[in-house]
Amino acid sequence: MSDHDESGEADGHSHHGHDVESLGVAVLTVTSTRTLDDDPAGDAIATAVEDAGHEVVVRDAVDDDDDAIRSRVDGLVDEVGTVVTTGGTGVTPDDVTVEAVGELFDKRLPGFGELFRRRSYDEVGTRVVGTRATAGVVDGVPVFCLPGSANAARLGADLVVAEAPHLAGLAGRGAQTE
Repeated sequence: MSDHDESGEADGHSHHGHDVESLGVAVLTVTSTRTLDDDPAGDAIATAVEDAGHEVVVRDAVDDDDDAIRSRVDGLVDEVGTVVTTGGTGVTPDDVTVEAVGELFDKRLPGFGELFRRRSYDEVGTRVVGTRATAGVVDGVPVFCLPGSANAARLGADLVVAEAPHLAGLAGRGAQTE
């Protein structure tokens, strides 16, 4: 039995009452070969963010280096409402984004990776087991780690823009002051 009515309200309060209307988003490409001028995955994420009415505040690239990734994401959570990385979520030795960012997570959001893989299965079949797309919360800011292919980034970005405003509102509630 649920305490929620059909609108998602519990005891007269909307579950989405804390949603953020417009997010400032950082898009961080993890790569040893690409530049921002040649970044179809980052472009796909930026387009999805802007099409959803949010703003890409930071667009940057960082090398496939554990310390560099962790340091850049740690700095970005002080600047924006949501961070989205692309690249470094596979299984090659230089794919270290998940480990680097995972060390920063205060809370993990396993449902994001699960849903991403479920939706990816239709496109790539059983090869979906090779992706480690993940998400979590760092200092009250949702952080999403997407694969580096443009198709995967596009699919992941659709999930991000659907849920980031809700997650940012919930995760940041305790940190917000008026």
